[in-house]
Amino acid sequence: MIYPIVAFGDPVLKTRAKDIPADLPADELKQLVDDMFATMYHANGVGLAAPQIGKGVRLFVIDSAPMVAGDEDEEDEEEEIDPSEAPVKRAFINPTIVSETGEEWGFEEGCLSIPGVRETVYRHETIVIRYEDEQRVQHEDTFSGMTARVIQHEYDHLEGVLFTDHLSSFKKQLIKGKLTRISKGDVSADYRMRFPGQGRR
Repeated sequence: MIYPIVAFGDPVLKTRAKDIPADLPADELKQLVDDMFATMYHANGVGLAAPQIGKGVRLFVIDSAPMVAGDEDEEDEEEEIDPSEAPVKRAFINPTIVSETGEEWGFEEGCLSIPGVRETVYRHETIVIRYEDEQRVQHEDTFSGMTARVIQHEYDHLEGVLFTDHLSSFKKQLIKGKLTRISKGDVSADYRMRFPGQGRR
């Protein structure tokens, strides 16, 4: 199932998501994960958090291959990739970021819930994150570079934080009009969206 993407202005995007209970049937969880991957790919995204499809639960999916591949093009092809920087396709259930380390670096980010807006956001180079996989097995892994950035962006969604919240007051003022128009449905996107108070389109 392809879900519509929830647009900026919907309260679900600013609300901290709740843990997925241990007794959720495995088939329901698998279906949700599969649907989220399908929705993410349909919208040409590299990450998608459950609140972005209107579900306030602690789950996000990523496939950082497109971003990591673009980053690698600038490097020597024979250089060995650090496993922590390798592309990742994975679901993260009930995640907790344990640590964020390394120098903060800037990169222009966008968001499926905020189409047409891209701004530079500074994030830590390396993270350690604890999470469950689709079989509810717990992991604690280290990620760096672009994959770490994608994870931090999606993790923010579970905390009710958008990438625009990281911007300076001046930058926020500059994009305020765009955000207002998006929340009213005055925006063009190549995928279905759900706008505050307007249901689906």
